[in-house]
Amino acid sequence: MPELRYDPLKSRWVIIAVERARRPGDFEIAKEERKLTACPFCYGNEDKTPPEIFAIRDPSTAPNTPGWKVRVVPNKFPALRIEGDLIREGVGIFDKMSGIGAHEVVIETPHHEVSLGDLTVEEIKNVLIAYRERLNDLRRDVRLRYILIFKNHKAVAGASLSHSHSQIIATPVTPSIIVSELRVAKEHFTRKERCIFCDIIKQELAIGSRIVFDNEDYIMWCPFASSFPFESWLFPKKHSYDFGLLSDEELNSLAKSLKELLLRIKLTLDDPPYNFVLHTCPSLHPRPGKPDYWGTIEYDYHWHLELVPRLTKIAGFEWGTGFYINPTPPEIAAEYLRKINIEL
Repeated sequence: MPELRYDPLKSRWVIIAVERARRPGDFEIAKEERKLTACPFCYGNEDKTPPEIFAIRDPSTAPNTPGWKVRVVPNKFPALRIEGDLIREGVGIFDKMSGIGAHEVVIETPHHEVSLGDLTVEEIKNVLIAYRERLNDLRRDVRLRYILIFKNHKAVAGASLSHSHSQIIATPVTPSIIVSELRVAKEHFTRKERCIFCDIIKQELAIGSRIVFDNEDYIMWCPFASSFPFESWLFPKKHSYDFGLLSDEELNSLAKSLKELLLRIKLTLDDPPYNFVLHTCPSLHPRPGKPDYWGTIEYDYHWHLELVPRLTKIAGFEWGTGFYINPTPPEIAAEYLRKINIEL
């Protein structure tokens, strides 16, 4: 029979369609070509983007010229803009505020034909360093409450250019999904004086059937109430609330684990479109009138990465109910992902 499973972190129910479980080969994945014509992210086209904000490059090269390994530039068509004052006001029963924020593009490699998972561990580490540096820099702006780092792989997942890149968007409000995680984490810690994420990791390790891999520092699994087939989460085993605090050595270990996650998804599902998001703690600026607002976050929150292959579509039922129908139970998805032989 189908099962309804509850996700306590996101406060939503998921339907696991056990009787119509779909294997990797059952999904129709459209092939996409990497177009080389006039790509603004390629070597030699640095003048086709706004001036770089951050780059890892050969010290002998000048900004906005070839010689870079990773490059961060403002999005040419930003969802939110950094310039201006943050104004909040009511419109009858509604609220609005000025569209203050930041929107940046992380160009992960100068090579057009490769994906993030194809890069070496050192090259992925450089991408992660760019994430950390931009996260910490944007947090200095007291107007910005949350910085989301995310990647859209292929057009079906929302990528407008095929050259491998990810994005950073900073918002003046904390997104509702993050609010749900923060609330649940704080309530759990208040009752039990334990991190709910650490409790889930311990439970998943004990059960084992949803674990894809675990090493000394990181663990990957398909969550119990997966909203989508082959949804995968990557967590640090050691409690850590803030991605921005990771050292270069810790990022090297993360780079190895992220490469393994991406290769397992790619090889199992024939390089599907996917999205991943990095959830970390919000900007911890003091909240007026709320001196204890972030009082336990160091102990109750746990940063992590969530990846969703885009294998199914959201239709009327999902839109109307908030329920997701997942045709591949996470236990089966994890089994397929475990079978892949990875050599890093």
